[in-house]
Amino acid sequence: MKLKSLIKNQSLKTKWMLTTGLTIFISYAAICIIIFIALQTWLLAKEEENAIRTVDDMTTFFSSQGLTVTIQELQNQTGLMKAVLNQDQTVRLYQLDGTEILQINNTSPAAELDMSFSAPNETLISEVTLEGTDAFVMHRIVQIGPRQYILQLVHPLLSFQSMMGYILTTMLIMGAGAVILAAAISYYASTVMTRPLRQLRNSMQAVKERGFESSKVDFAYDAKDEIGDLLQLYESMLQELEISFNRQQQFVSDASHELRTPIQSIEGHLSMMKRWGKDEPEVLAESLNTTLEEVARMKNIMEELLQLARKEAIAEDISADTEEIVQQVVKDLGFLYNNVQFDTRVIGQKRWAAISEEALAQIIRNLYENSIRYNENTPHIQTTIHYDEHNIFLEISDNGIGIPKEHLPYIFDRFYRVDHARVHVEGSSGLGLSITKSLLKKYGGEIEVHSNIGKGTVFLIRLALKM
Repeated sequence: MKLKSLIKNQSLKTKWMLTTGLTIFISYAAICIIIFIALQTWLLAKEEENAIRTVDDMTTFFSSQGLTVTIQELQNQTGLMKAVLNQDQTVRLYQLDGTEILQINNTSPAAELDMSFSAPNETLISEVTLEGTDAFVMHRIVQIGPRQYILQLVHPLLSFQSMMGYILTTMLIMGAGAVILAAAISYYASTVMTRPLRQLRNSMQAVKERGFESSKVDFAYDAKDEIGDLLQLYESMLQELEISFNRQQQFVSDASHELRTPIQSIEGHLSMMKRWGKDEPEVLAESLNTTLEEVARMKNIMEELLQLARKEAIAEDISADTEEIVQQVVKDLGFLYNNVQFDTRVIGQKRWAAISEEALAQIIRNLYENSIRYNENTPHIQTTIHYDEHNIFLEISDNGIGIPKEHLPYIFDRFYRVDHARVHVEGSSGLGLSITKSLLKKYGGEIEVHSNIGKGTVFLIRLALKM
């Protein structure tokens, strides 16, 4: 359990190195064991073949001496028989009663005689240990002259054991080298491959400690693999979180900024009613009316702020009838502003817009109300709906006071007003155009504005088609 806990708490780089090294060690050890056993079996069989070949050569030599050869004559030919043997082999001749009568190349002690022959030319093979040395011992009955003798060949396995020792040593050295090399390569590779993960961790830690301003990390890793996908997902998620966080911060800031004035106004009028409202009905009525107006303004501001802060997923099956939405907004505003003249013109074959009906209605209503509020004449609003093969274009023009050119790039910013006089326009919060642009951006639309002082303003809107 301690070892498991120790390994579990190691770094990913160390775990990778240990896993790679252990895997290569086990694989190499398994391969070496298989190769070692195969070589040992093969070399041992070769040693046995050499020993049997020597016994066959000695048997042939004895048979070639004729029927009249004597042991004394064979002893005189010891040098010739040594040439048949290998340097480390020993041959002994025994009578059938076990008496040794001849010894050639005395390099190994005598082995115990094996007398379990079942056929005249049978060779008995055994593997024994003589004075700490493994050896093959061969026994065979041979014919020398008129008599039969027992031939014993002792074939030491010194060269075989030495060869296997060299092979084992080589395998161990190469195995240790392979494990060390593999561990070093895996350590380097894991260092390189975990570098973006360390950068990712550092970025997360920086965001935790210092916020989104410290989250910008230049990831040098650009491979299209799992780590690359993770980094891209992190950057995308971080951007979404930053946007949401900024929305939240902006909402708090905007709410505190915009609600301060109506709250102070309500507080002042309530204080006035408390002091004089009981005795002066006119003051009470005026304060109540002003308070209700400020409450309505606060409600409107809150709804617009929430609309800007809200981020909702776009449904795939949304669509809107632009002409019907325009007519509905014109009808609704006609009850509130009976002196406004609305004109609508349609060009092209009717198509459906890829936007929700509520969003399109709010966009058109914001632009219409903007044209009505900032107008010193009798408001005249002209709307042109133009359909083509790829888009729907809306042109909304009015005869209002217009917007100076130097202010046009900023009119879609939150709470931006062209001059101080516009701050007190009834019902205006400074958020309508900002909401309009945000909604269009959400649904893939665009808006631009052209204006001349004293001649009016023209808003051009592009809407995507429902496919």
